[in-house]
Amino acid sequence: MASYFARLKNFITGKRNSANLDLPKGVAETEDADYGEDQKKKMSFYNPLDPVPKLEFYSKDTWTGRMKSTRPTLDVLRKPQGEEDLPPPPEDERPKVKLVRFGWIMGVMIRTMVNIWGVTMFLQLPWITAQAGVILTFVIIIMSVAITTFTAMSVSAISTNGKVYSGGTYFVISRSLGPELGAPIGLLFSFANALACSLNTVGFAETVTNVLAEHNVQMVDHINDVRIIGTITVFALLCITFAGMEWETKAQIVFFLCVIVSLANYFVGTLIPPSKEKQSVGFFSYRSEVFVSNLLPSYRGQDANFFNMFSIFFPGVTGILYGVNISGDLKDPAGAIPKGTLLAILGTTLSYLLIAATCAATVVKDASGILNDSLSLNSSIQCSGLGCKLGWNFDSCEMNQTCNFGMINDLQILTKVSASGYLIIIGIFAATLSSALGYLVSAPKVFQCLCQDNIYPYIGFFGKGYGKNQEPLRGYILMFIIALGFILIGDLNTISPLISNVFLCCFGLINFSCFHASYTKSPGWRPSYRYYNAWISLLTAVLCFILMFLFVWWTALVIFVIIFFLLGYVMYKKPHVNWGSSYQAGIYNMALSLSVSLSNVEDHVKNFRPQCLVLTGPPNVRPALVDFVGTFTKNISLMICGNIIKEDEKSTLPQQSTEMLIDWLIKRKVCAFYTAFTADSLKEGSHHLMQASGLGKMKPNTLVLGYMTNWQECNPESLQDYVNTIYNAFDNSYGIAILRMMDGLDVTDDLKSAAGGPPSIVNPAFDAEEVTQSENGDIEQRSDVSDGPPNVQVKTIFQTKQGRKTIDIYWIADDGGLTLLVPYLLTRRKCWKKTQIRVFILGDKDTMEEDCKDMKMLLQKFRLEIKDIIVITDVDKVPLAKNLQRYEDNIFPFRLNEEQTVGDIQELKRLSPLKVSNKDLQFMKPKVERSVRLNEIIKRNSIHAALVVISLPVPGVNCPSSLYMAWLEALSYGIHCPVMLIRGNQENVMTFYCQ
Repeated sequence: MASYFARLKNFITGKRNSANLDLPKGVAETEDADYGEDQKKKMSFYNPLDPVPKLEFYSKDTWTGRMKSTRPTLDVLRKPQGEEDLPPPPEDERPKVKLVRFGWIMGVMIRTMVNIWGVTMFLQLPWITAQAGVILTFVIIIMSVAITTFTAMSVSAISTNGKVYSGGTYFVISRSLGPELGAPIGLLFSFANALACSLNTVGFAETVTNVLAEHNVQMVDHINDVRIIGTITVFALLCITFAGMEWETKAQIVFFLCVIVSLANYFVGTLIPPSKEKQSVGFFSYRSEVFVSNLLPSYRGQDANFFNMFSIFFPGVTGILYGVNISGDLKDPAGAIPKGTLLAILGTTLSYLLIAATCAATVVKDASGILNDSLSLNSSIQCSGLGCKLGWNFDSCEMNQTCNFGMINDLQILTKVSASGYLIIIGIFAATLSSALGYLVSAPKVFQCLCQDNIYPYIGFFGKGYGKNQEPLRGYILMFIIALGFILIGDLNTISPLISNVFLCCFGLINFSCFHASYTKSPGWRPSYRYYNAWISLLTAVLCFILMFLFVWWTALVIFVIIFFLLGYVMYKKPHVNWGSSYQAGIYNMALSLSVSLSNVEDHVKNFRPQCLVLTGPPNVRPALVDFVGTFTKNISLMICGNIIKEDEKSTLPQQSTEMLIDWLIKRKVCAFYTAFTADSLKEGSHHLMQASGLGKMKPNTLVLGYMTNWQECNPESLQDYVNTIYNAFDNSYGIAILRMMDGLDVTDDLKSAAGGPPSIVNPAFDAEEVTQSENGDIEQRSDVSDGPPNVQVKTIFQTKQGRKTIDIYWIADDGGLTLLVPYLLTRRKCWKKTQIRVFILGDKDTMEEDCKDMKMLLQKFRLEIKDIIVITDVDKVPLAKNLQRYEDNIFPFRLNEEQTVGDIQELKRLSPLKVSNKDLQFMKPKVERSVRLNEIIKRNSIHAALVVISLPVPGVNCPSSLYMAWLEALSYGIHCPVMLIRGNQENVMTFYCQ
């Protein structure tokens, strides 16, 4: 025991026993050694078991090699410090294998740069410069880089606001905006990466095909050669990804070096004086007249315009998210992503600007490639164009637009300009293959995270990981198939706009995520990266969405339709995830703001809503009561399920967790809050709940509870407590409603039997033998299928369609209109929509028509659709003897035998408040007789009703609890359908005025 105590204490303090807690292989010794020394501190002087703050108490994982720790609970700290009270010692959860992790240079900067340097830089940028001109090309580059830079800043802010795991863009958006927007974008972004892989593969295949064509080698034709080579290439890349991240990293380093050498080769080539052969294809080294001729746009082609050039160029800067996409493989994602991404953007932007400027200053738009067009060889040729000033006659092909060379005609122009064309080809190979490989690696990792979150069905198969790094091999195959499908298109300019719009959508949502997280001002938003602005992020998001429609409007429309469809699915399914998103923070801010605003609004009778405090106990124990109140309060009013836990029952009865009961309400689709309160009695607990529950104007005004069916058999204290709760509601000016069912509301016994494993349970909210007739006339047995404890969902009568039955309202006393309002709200629900309301009122035979007319006028002014108004004129008749006898039998156990009693009657009643004197009985006799008679009338007239609503009598201050319950029993006994005894607080809740 002593060694156990020492081990536990060492664990809490952070000390490590080198004999028992040796570091596993693969974990850095130096880091943990320093850390261990740092943690050899004393405990807090408050308590020997109360540790000082340390990182392990807040960590969710152990990938750093440090042991995950759990701080002692409050129970442990409060109990006497005995060894028998100690918790079990923790298990060593440190990793057992060495994981492959990368720093900011190898993991982010180099990978991002080679991912950005793709087919666009070597093949499309000179062509775009020739089409749009240098000025607009610079505008395109600067706008693109502005979007990617601000997006990188937003990503950096989000990624430094907590630990970023694998999942990249999907992880960033979903954990910031929630699964509603994160999941659709994760799906689209994975698809976009597969498209980008196909784009760069096609660029590689185009280059290989052109090289083969120069050597007069052709397999089929140009387009099919591109398809064949692209298929072989993407399959080879798939094999590299299967080899693992280490091999992929080595390949990326080689590609990076090749691109650097290729770029150096190009810039050296621009400085070398051109030969006749190079001049014939349009390269004249640095000439001011060439640069001036390329300043302005010269669009060629049916769809050539600024935004078309923008959409073709934009995929060349979308690789900025590569570091985010492999965030799970980084040593320090929060530090590596900002530094590596922004430096990669800086380096690639400079290369783009320099290539555009140098090409525009050295290469003409059109050239024939024919040596005989040189004026030095044929001085008799007459010419007038730019080529003529440079010593060449390109007028013929330029006018006929048959030139095969020049910046606007030759996608391989950089090979002609550079010192060595072969090095440019190697650079193209390296840039396209590195980008294709990068996209092929990142897409499955994003998709794997989405699959593991189980947001969408049928994709979990692709979430499985293999090896120590959990490589998504199945995802690799899926993305390979998608990329292969688009490779078969074989046209760069067709694929580029599709990719541009998907990436713009992702960038827009990333920026909006950053803005939303900042705007909601959640205490959890504390990014360590400070160089961002929420409003710039919002502006960038808006710009991204606008550009989507300016690029290819129908593609943008399709993307938004897909996103809204996927968004609707997630909102409908409501996945059980809690990521602390800014969406949640926004809801809180909105609710808080509206609640404060509502507090400044004066109450008005037109806006009255029955805001109900429902004494359900645990809600799953009285499902019929929950369903009934939830039916007329859902989406229009407040409902709070109150659970009064008595102190004397707290230790004897099993208590269900708040989370489980809230989950039960959510699964039942009941819009309600749940609150538990510990008190000595039901009256005390309900009194405190009535005073303290709610927020501002969102405060209950109506108390709802179930009818106490066992009031005659229960102990006197429980009966007195129940009735005092009703009295207390009246004293607090609450409306009150009591629901009574034939077989009671409590299903505790059935839940216990369900725990034993029966396939179904019987709901005591209605007679088990009772059958109902559906709207089409079929007879169906009400049966209930259990989900199994603890979240058994019992189907009740209030969840079924009521058909064309009636709701009978016995409006015996005017309470302000609550007796009418609640049944009306019920008829607005789908299950009760076809029911009709009948109103029964008391009257005399002589004035029956006048009473009916007056009531009809009142109900018309209230704009209530009432089927019928019935005047009861025989309530003063003597009830049946057997019914009166039943009332006498109910009250007999509580009668005070005054003949055998010695002493003051009032003193005896004070000592025994449930006892009923002869004086009390005599006073209540006419009321009770009319109530018994009314009960007979109800059972006769409402035999086919779906619900009977009766005005609840208000007891006198001195009315004994037993007598009041006997009164309610006389009113509601034997009615086969649900009965609601209801009473308002005597203030108007309905009006027929406009103000």
